[in-house]
Amino acid sequence: MTDSSELPGFYKLSMKERLEMVKKIAGLTEEEAKVIASTGGLPSEVADKMIENVIGGMTLPLSVAANFRINGKDYLVPMALEEPSVVAGASNAAKMARVKGGFTVTNTGPVMIGQVQVVDIKDAERAKGKLLSRKEEILKKANEQDPVLVSLGGGAKDLNVKTLSTIKGPMVVLELIVNTGDAMGANAVNTMAEAVRPMVEEITGGRVLLRIISNLADRRLVRATAVFDKKAVGGEEVVDGIVYAYAFADADPYRCATHNKGIMNGVVAVAIACGQDIRALEAGAHSYASRTGKYKPLTTWEKNSDGDLVGKLEMPMAVGLVGGAARTHPTARAAIKIMGAKSAIELAEVMGAVGLAQNFAALRALAAEGIQKGHMKLHARNVAVNAGATGALVDQVAQRMIEERKIRADRAKELVEELSKTKHAG
Repeated sequence: MTDSSELPGFYKLSMKERLEMVKKIAGLTEEEAKVIASTGGLPSEVADKMIENVIGGMTLPLSVAANFRINGKDYLVPMALEEPSVVAGASNAAKMARVKGGFTVTNTGPVMIGQVQVVDIKDAERAKGKLLSRKEEILKKANEQDPVLVSLGGGAKDLNVKTLSTIKGPMVVLELIVNTGDAMGANAVNTMAEAVRPMVEEITGGRVLLRIISNLADRRLVRATAVFDKKAVGGEEVVDGIVYAYAFADADPYRCATHNKGIMNGVVAVAIACGQDIRALEAGAHSYASRTGKYKPLTTWEKNSDGDLVGKLEMPMAVGLVGGAARTHPTARAAIKIMGAKSAIELAEVMGAVGLAQNFAALRALAAEGIQKGHMKLHARNVAVNAGATGALVDQVAQRMIEERKIRADRAKELVEELSKTKHAG
């Protein structure tokens, strides 16, 4: 890029005009600009209202994971992501889980926390006591902000007050405990936190700064459980290998990061497909994994008395069917319809089951055959496609690279050229 990145009035332009400007600055080809302009089923007028400075769209493959049976009900699970083997792994794990009845998932309800930070406090404990003494008054003010949510059984249900000793001195933090119903809840909670600001300042004599939702949704947990038959898994040796792999993650944060990443492969893929806030989900999951002061796995794995494998997952799952991209994005709406989720709780429970399934799939691959075998087969196909292979040539190039153990872009291009000549010669 040779021109300046300062673009006065850029946000006032139409999508087409913005793209034309970027095309000129970045030296995009007509084909590249055409690809960017495509919004993959999302109407351009909707895309232009969702975020700022829109110039086009970015499409991920949308897949469906099969075989899931959750709380006695069958589901097709939409998943959107770019990583090979995830959907196949989740589907295969769900198939194995069906042998013993599938997944059982419970939840603690759609409860979020809104935080109000108070500074310049002379006596933090006294301020805390005063806030607690006027609890009902504060909750009433918060609930006045969303009468519809309250009428549906949601709203601010309780509050907590804590004192903090910080590098900037003592602080008091008031936490609104809000039932957000079928919404993820960020807008409702933030509005409530903002509304109680004057009252909190009047009560404490301090100064309110941040008024914001917490993404550590530890009052909005899902707990998923599944029993995997030892024969379906591959025998007790594989069961033991998975338990050893879990023990490794439990003891070592370097391994644990990848262990939990495997869980989030499944959770985030469903979240993207269904228009959820994946940043909030990731932040909440990893914060929850660190709540004891040590970074720990979000799942546990053990062998029961029959020699079968038992997996359990516990994690925050702040999702919603009301508002956000779940409502505005037509593909997200269609994906939710495919799943058949009728409430935010049901969506959260499905996502919890998928997280457990995906973790199992990854651990089984590691314990039974090594992660590379299945993953690299799919990766080889991607490399082949990027090298220009089409049709049957994709699998031929991928297979040759796997046999040679040379899954590289340069080798793929050589094979495309070689096999293409052989085909034409024949």
